[in-house]
Amino acid sequence: MSTPRDYYEVLGVSKTASDAEIKKAYRKLAMKHHPDRNPDDAEAEAKFKEASEAYSVLSDNDKRATYDRFGHSGLHGAGMNPGFQNADDIFSHFSDMFGDLFGGGGGRGGGGRRVRRGSDLNTRVQVPFMDAAHGCQQEISVSREQACGTCDGSGAKPGTSPETCTTCGGVGEVIQAQMFLRIRTVCPACHGRGQIITSPCVDCRGTGRERVTDKLTVTVPAGIETGQVLRLSGKGNTGGEGAPSGDLYVEVMVDDHEFFERRGSDVLCELPVSYAQACLGAEVTVPTVHGETTVDIPAGTPSGKVFQLRNEGAPRLDGRGRGDQFVQAVVAVPTSLSTREEELLRELADLQDANVVDKGFLREFWDRLTS
Repeated sequence: MSTPRDYYEVLGVSKTASDAEIKKAYRKLAMKHHPDRNPDDAEAEAKFKEASEAYSVLSDNDKRATYDRFGHSGLHGAGMNPGFQNADDIFSHFSDMFGDLFGGGGGRGGGGRRVRRGSDLNTRVQVPFMDAAHGCQQEISVSREQACGTCDGSGAKPGTSPETCTTCGGVGEVIQAQMFLRIRTVCPACHGRGQIITSPCVDCRGTGRERVTDKLTVTVPAGIETGQVLRLSGKGNTGGEGAPSGDLYVEVMVDDHEFFERRGSDVLCELPVSYAQACLGAEVTVPTVHGETTVDIPAGTPSGKVFQLRNEGAPRLDGRGRGDQFVQAVVAVPTSLSTREEELLRELADLQDANVVDKGFLREFWDRLTS
């Protein structure tokens, strides 16, 4: 029979290592050589067993003191045989440790039945442009599952109670084992509930759930944009017994506006100005999402010039003030002119030596073609 290796050497720590250092070293080795992570690997299984044996001694103050003084023979002489027969012994011995490493209540078997959080729901809400800029309250209707009012969510007919599942013993899970590979799956008999309903509730047919339509009020924050999502905690489907409900996620869709356009927290718009205003300059009134303000149009402003209005945009969701509004001046060309307006423009064209169409000439030309 081969002599076992020094336990400090197995864990890779010094003989003066603290309890925390020993535990950290063991966790690292257990994660690396765990049988579930190394199926059908005899060498990994042996290293896992060796590391667990070393930890069982060095994590116990009495056993460690005996080992430091007498070595392996001292443990056997004192009736402290640290050996493990198989992986089940290890999992049973370190149930808390494996719960930390791999989640759950002990990693292999046992533990209480897991209750499941309710599922999340998704919906959309349509918000007018100005309401999105200023914030508002929107009412929505949501179809969701809640605990059945007749059986209080138990799924059993009133006056009766669910029975403990004999397949899983009420745990809701079963363990399938092959060699040292163990897989925890949902119990096929009770589907994870841990209980069997022999007399189901008539209204919910044993599901413990009923579908209802709730009217909820959504607070839409000022400055929200299309595609952003609001979360309403606990407004999703009801969870299992003792588990929290899921959440409701509301995607916001903002309506288009006839005058304004959003670019993040900034607002864009086009401002029609007359030819005379663009040439001579003017002070014009401009609408913003917060009211009206004025913009000075300098003389000689070309069509397409953009003016920036500081802090006249939408509020920023992070609370850092407001965006800006960008106003693009567009020279508006009238589609019809009075006689006097046409006369003045033709005089201007003559002054500028501009080549313009003579309507009188066009009329005479078409008259000759059609005569």
